[in-house]
Amino acid sequence: MKDYYEKIQNAHVYEVARETPLEFAPGLSRRVKNRVLLKREDLQPVFSFKLRGAYNKMSTLPDDARRKGVIAASAGNHAQGVALSALQLGIKSLIIMPQTTPRIKVDAVRSLGAETELCGNTYDAAYEYACKRAEELDMTFVHPYDDPDVIAGQGTVAMEVLQQCKDSLDAIFVPVGGGGLIAGIAAYVKHENPDIKIIGVEPDDAACMYEALKAGKRVVLEQVGIFADGVAVRQVGEEPFRIAQQCVDEVITVSVDEICAAIMDIYDDMRSISEPAGALAVAGLKKYVEREQISDKTLVAINSGANINFDRLRYVAERAELGEQREALFAVTIPERPGSFKEFCETIGKRGITEFNYRYSDNEQAHVFAGIELQGGMSERDEIRGQLEAKGYPVEDMTDNDMAKTHVRFMVGGHAAGVDNEVLYRFEFPERPGALLRFLTRMGQGWNISLFHYRNHGAAYGRVLVGMQVPDSDRARLQTFLDEVKYTYQEETHNPAYKLFLK
Repeated sequence: MKDYYEKIQNAHVYEVARETPLEFAPGLSRRVKNRVLLKREDLQPVFSFKLRGAYNKMSTLPDDARRKGVIAASAGNHAQGVALSALQLGIKSLIIMPQTTPRIKVDAVRSLGAETELCGNTYDAAYEYACKRAEELDMTFVHPYDDPDVIAGQGTVAMEVLQQCKDSLDAIFVPVGGGGLIAGIAAYVKHENPDIKIIGVEPDDAACMYEALKAGKRVVLEQVGIFADGVAVRQVGEEPFRIAQQCVDEVITVSVDEICAAIMDIYDDMRSISEPAGALAVAGLKKYVEREQISDKTLVAINSGANINFDRLRYVAERAELGEQREALFAVTIPERPGSFKEFCETIGKRGITEFNYRYSDNEQAHVFAGIELQGGMSERDEIRGQLEAKGYPVEDMTDNDMAKTHVRFMVGGHAAGVDNEVLYRFEFPERPGALLRFLTRMGQGWNISLFHYRNHGAAYGRVLVGMQVPDSDRARLQTFLDEVKYTYQEETHNPAYKLFLK
């Protein structure tokens, strides 16, 4: 990694990027019993580290390439990094963005002087179109992560960390998407001090580096999760993967709830709101500490960005307590008679009830959706379930049931009568005009929609729960429809939350 070490030391980033602080996180440090330091890349001019790699790449272009301009494909942070770098260098820039990109991000890129074109519903579609346009216009394509100059620019984060950290450093936790950031950090750190662990962190539903390292080769994920959109990459870059195989100690994965809890942790200590991808490293740090049972170590987490839509904070707040194991969700069946709710609360004891959803269904029993405050994490969650079952209550733990958390908790209203042949599916709809109409048009008029729930979370894709009345004889046609509509889906007909509250 000697070549990368020298490239990083000589990288051109500080004409536009800032040397961001490495700040002590007191509350988080007390809770995890280690010294936790946050590298504040959310304080860059475009609120993300991506500026470093983009500027380093573009500052090395020869004069003829600068005259022709640059092109990039991105839905957010890389786009703003390229646009600001181009503005600083006086270079024309064209950014290809998916049609699902939120308007706030498109406007941010345009405000930096870049031209934009919207193409496709995914980054992959925008990337293919951008490569085609680069050839047509003879412009230089600035890759977001699979380029040595971009990697070297991102590696300046590590150079600053090692200069700023006065203690003996044990591990650095790095968010991973395409791999440019962790490649630059790992190459620099391992050359200077091989004993410092480099640990990548990915969402468990977008773990392209984790799967690649496990397989010993780059793999293409069939689909990726949409919550941490800044790292929603189906295949890690070729050069980042080569470096990671040599220099990265491990990659761990975290859930959506754990990411939301990390966003809350960062806010509590810094009064700063990270985007989901930006909080990945903190989520991974917490998980690693719990797994390894380490204490009194110095650990650095890269807070990589803060480009989050305000309306997504509602969803983050809903899930943070679950990720912090401060709340559990249960579906509990209680008798339908006066005093039964009081008896249920007496069984719970002095724990706080955060949520109680119920609507009358029949004269015999009631299904309630209850949120209960926790002080003791997973062990207390198991204890509560045991107490309820000991009292004779049938109980389903919904804390890890994504459909229940995203949809059912907002829909509890009694069972539907006379709805035959109902099947239930979750879909990810692109957030653009016409997405629902396209779904309904493809579906045709053969089946009745018996249930529909959608909530906007400020992301590129909306999460939709749909019930349809489909006779058994039409199941093959239903599968054809699901294949043709090309929206990511998952059947939920057998989910216990559906059976208890909606069926």
